[in-house]
Amino acid sequence: MGSSIFGAALDFWTRGSGAFFTRWLHILVGITWIGLLYFFNFVQVPSFAQMDPAARNNAMDKLTWRALWWFRWAAVATVVTGFVLLYFTEEYKPDFMKTLPGISISAGILLGLTMFLNVWGIIWRKQKIVIANARNVAAGGEADPGAAAAGRQGLMASRVNAIFSIPMVLFMVGTSHFPYAAGLPPTGGKRATFWAVFVIVWAVLELNALGLLGGTKPGGIRVIFDTHRNALIAGFVYALFSVLLFAYVLA
Repeated sequence: MGSSIFGAALDFWTRGSGAFFTRWLHILVGITWIGLLYFFNFVQVPSFAQMDPAARNNAMDKLTWRALWWFRWAAVATVVTGFVLLYFTEEYKPDFMKTLPGISISAGILLGLTMFLNVWGIIWRKQKIVIANARNVAAGGEADPGAAAAGRQGLMASRVNAIFSIPMVLFMVGTSHFPYAAGLPPTGGKRATFWAVFVIVWAVLELNALGLLGGTKPGGIRVIFDTHRNALIAGFVYALFSVLLFAYVLA
């Protein structure tokens, strides 16, 4: 009896079980990361716009600072568990990335890693400046003249992350659940066409969000970053474009 229970326990901790628990943890921390991303974009920023400066500075100090801690470390946990999941899942091998499910997960990974780099490279760095300014002003000090520019740069990076998150989740879920047609993997030419178009659109959006194409002022293509409504619409349009590109170029 005891040996059979012990044997069952050993069977439980297999590669498949590792993939299951890692996937569960990956989803859990991913929900935390993306949930806070949506809180910042769709709740906090519009609410702050309606607050008086004193209330906003207090909220930046007491609320935003704490939320950003969970936000940035949830991003780390999501990326780490994602790579661990790739290790545990046996089919994620080089040839797998040439198949339709492999291309789907690769597209999701590209968007997810871009979002992670935006969190630590732009959003967190710029928000530290904004929050330090809010604390200094609340204490009676002089305002930092660079805080407004830092806030705009952080906002644009956050908004592009909200845009990227919609197709990212679509491709992550689609890896296992897209209605793939039976047949051979797509040819090298089809894969090259998909990635060329997908990467160009991704790069244009990211470079605009970083201010490297056209600066950081509102208007133009950057209108998609100017309001949370615009970002939400842009995210769904980008997701629709991406899935149609995937379906018709790779079919």
